[in-house]
Amino acid sequence: MRSFRRFALIALAAFLLLWIFLPSSGVSVPDGSVLVLELSGSYAEISQPSFVGRLLGDRRRPFVSLLSELEKARRDDRLSAVLLRIRRVDMSWGMAQELRTAIDALEDAGRRTVAYLEVGGLGANREYYIASAAQQLIASPGTQSPVIGLSMEFLFFGGLWEKIGAGFEAIGSGEYKSAAETIAGTEMSAAHREMATALLDSTFEQFVAGIALGRSLDEKRVRELVDRAPVTPTELLDVGLIDSVLGYQDALQSLGEGREAILGTDYAGVDPASVGFDPVGRIALVYGSGTVTMGKGTSSPTGDLLFTSDTVSKALEQAASDESIDAIVFRIDSPGGSPLASDIIWAAAKRAREGGKPLVASVSGMAASGGYYALCGADVVVAPPASLVGSIGVFVVRPVVGELLEKLGIGHASLERGTHADLLDFTQPLDDYGRARLLEEIDSLYDLFVARVAGGRGLSAEAVDRVGRGRVWTGAQAQEKGLVDELGGLRVATRRAKELAGLDPDDDVELVVYPPPRSLTEQLAEALQMAQANAGAGLSLPRALARLESFGRLLPPGRPQLVAPFTLEIQ
Repeated sequence: MRSFRRFALIALAAFLLLWIFLPSSGVSVPDGSVLVLELSGSYAEISQPSFVGRLLGDRRRPFVSLLSELEKARRDDRLSAVLLRIRRVDMSWGMAQELRTAIDALEDAGRRTVAYLEVGGLGANREYYIASAAQQLIASPGTQSPVIGLSMEFLFFGGLWEKIGAGFEAIGSGEYKSAAETIAGTEMSAAHREMATALLDSTFEQFVAGIALGRSLDEKRVRELVDRAPVTPTELLDVGLIDSVLGYQDALQSLGEGREAILGTDYAGVDPASVGFDPVGRIALVYGSGTVTMGKGTSSPTGDLLFTSDTVSKALEQAASDESIDAIVFRIDSPGGSPLASDIIWAAAKRAREGGKPLVASVSGMAASGGYYALCGADVVVAPPASLVGSIGVFVVRPVVGELLEKLGIGHASLERGTHADLLDFTQPLDDYGRARLLEEIDSLYDLFVARVAGGRGLSAEAVDRVGRGRVWTGAQAQEKGLVDELGGLRVATRRAKELAGLDPDDDVELVVYPPPRSLTEQLAEALQMAQANAGAGLSLPRALARLESFGRLLPPGRPQLVAPFTLEIQ
């Protein structure tokens, strides 16, 4: 009986998997149709959402799938227009810029592009930035205050630890390595402020320039409008930030009476071959998303994306040894993590290149610290102008909990063997010798990091140090500093990979994801882990706190880390 129930469960899961993920077939697209694509929710650099993750509520969407649908629409002459129904989206500024490029490509191919902005509440800068790339921008009557300017928010937890009798000792290799400052400090340092200001200025300039180009406005005028922050749709219309205010059905009707509206969920079933897609080569797409850590897998039991040493190294090696693969695109969206895991992945990428396969790194939202370490040896590094790149530096955050234990009435005893064993005792601060010893380890790792970047980028160690010391740059700034070769997204990276592989830049290629999808059995095992880890959680943390909590679970305290600052999100 138990075997039958197990079989029934597996059969039901397999049926649900097919029902959820297989596209519909036989989609009819009459000439003059309008494709309606909804942009909403969270987008991530993943091949496909995990089956069990979907069952447990994971609603992240593969960003590459969105790009693929837009590319298919660009080629589909049966479409007269593409309507982008834009609601709240959770994606990086780099992704937003890739979307704008894809929208421009639709227009170049003769598709009419219309953005329907449907966002409520205060501030929708990213959503409006995407929408402004369309030829026509319609707002719903309920849309309010989409453009209010960009901001960054920083939290410093040092005072909290003092109040509860705990503390953290932070030791870093560069004055800009502010992740340690976030955990152990009480205020923003001058170097941290300098870096954050430069990042915000660069992103804001790109934000203003994109809106000015899309809306045919002068950049000075856009800055004035951002400062004015028009609230109602009528005000937005009066100042030229939108073209009209309509309900959704009326917006559809405005595209032409009698035109067939094809929903994106149905359009996913259109065979790319039917719109002329004819691949002559194959390019491996290897993902490196999330915290860099040792081990296997692509996500933690709680659903956090992981950039693991064993899984990604194996994917790079498999792609390099596959004779049908012409080149490799290494797609990175990572704030960093373990130095050892970063070096293992870097070595795997180096072996892949030495095997004769061109390797192009494609930054998505972020390739910082250990994330940049992993890709710095690529033949070419491509990044969107607003992505975050660099953070070449190392830090250690070491907890000190002796006073907290005393306040809680918890006794403590420590037995040690070896002169330096007290480095592992988190009840007392380090003495001068222990601090110097730990700094030696940090400096050694920093020198190795600098050497890896210098060798991969063709720069001197001195030049890398000048742009290093933990400092994060936007993609545009990173190109000027020699850390990035070309600005752009996945399309640009794929074009460069084709060129390096000896293919024509205009040739169609098939993107083959490595590692391949996991088996249903593996996904069901993951489901049990996720269910156990999430049982009774129910706690919604602010973004900065959630990221700090995530890193606290994944990265061991007291050990060197290659991690970008925790609160670099620009809203």
